[in-house]
Amino acid sequence: MRLYAISVYLFLYIPIGVIAVFSFNSGRHASQFMGFSTKWYGKALSNPFVMDALETSLIAAFLTACLAASLGTMAAIALQGVSGWLRTLFDALIYIAVMIPGIVIGIATLIALVTVFGWVNPMLAALWPEGAAAPQLNMGMGTLVAAHTMFTMALVIIIVRARIAGMDRSLLEASQDLFATPWGTFRQVTLPLIAPAILAGFLLSFTFSFDDFIIAFFVAGSETTLPIYIFSSIRRGVTPEINAIGTMVMAASLMLLVIAQILLRRGAAKSG
Repeated sequence: MRLYAISVYLFLYIPIGVIAVFSFNSGRHASQFMGFSTKWYGKALSNPFVMDALETSLIAAFLTACLAASLGTMAAIALQGVSGWLRTLFDALIYIAVMIPGIVIGIATLIALVTVFGWVNPMLAALWPEGAAAPQLNMGMGTLVAAHTMFTMALVIIIVRARIAGMDRSLLEASQDLFATPWGTFRQVTLPLIAPAILAGFLLSFTFSFDDFIIAFFVAGSETTLPIYIFSSIRRGVTPEINAIGTMVMAASLMLLVIAQILLRRGAAKSG
């Protein structure tokens, strides 16, 4: 079993290591290592198209993480008061949202948005004053953030609900015995206890949104995220610049995932 585990890890991480090593290649070809150099990192960071795509990805990921953390936390708290078959139904819907392949979510979201735009845009044109151009709903940053929020919100709900389940209920009862209002109990007791889970959900949502390509490819419209830029660049050939971009994205994603895991473990340790 130990040999099997080592083989699996090598299979998973050797390609990633090769990308990281060849990102320091001084040559122009990604498959031929001509010497150690960091010039491709500088070239990637000075590329205006890379910077524009990075800015788009960061904005979309931040907005997605904020919405997913807020809505997911509210949904997780609300589901604590639901029981019976209705709770089973909501649980099934949450886990289905996590398990469904990204391409299915992307296609379904694209069809839903196109259908809604087909209804709303004619209504806006009819209600808008004559002589003025009516606004048109199109694919872009809004649809990208909405699609990512729907997907990542399920992750936040699962994480926050797990933290709520491990809370000491006697603290909530003590707060009620001391005549605290529901809002006061939430602000002074519940929120500090679930804050690590909320922050971990925020970081995971940011990471998933930032790294996503499949869903963004369908709903981003004219917006170009960093994964979309990398995909379009790979179609023209892999260069050490692409390796450098991939290495930086991988390092940032791993850092956020490690921070989220540390926060979850500390929260679990505090709750015993």
